[in-house]
Amino acid sequence: MPKRVFYVVIEQDADGGYVGEAPQLRGCFSQGDTLDELLANMREAILLCIEDEQTQVELQPQFVGVVELTV
Repeated sequence: MPKRVFYVVIEQDADGGYVGEAPQLRGCFSQGDTLDELLANMREAILLCIEDEQTQVELQPQFVGVVELTV
């Protein structure tokens, strides 16, 4: 399988843990107590989502980025 690049949006929850999402794949989320754990869990989640993606035709829009906006 050719390598693909996925972006992971990471947020820290109220308990200090981390939650990640791969916006390029519908419903592809994971969590971890540390950033290293989150990234390992996200790799696994992405692989599972890719397997599922092969049975689905609908793809998400291309991820552009995350910016901080102060208002």
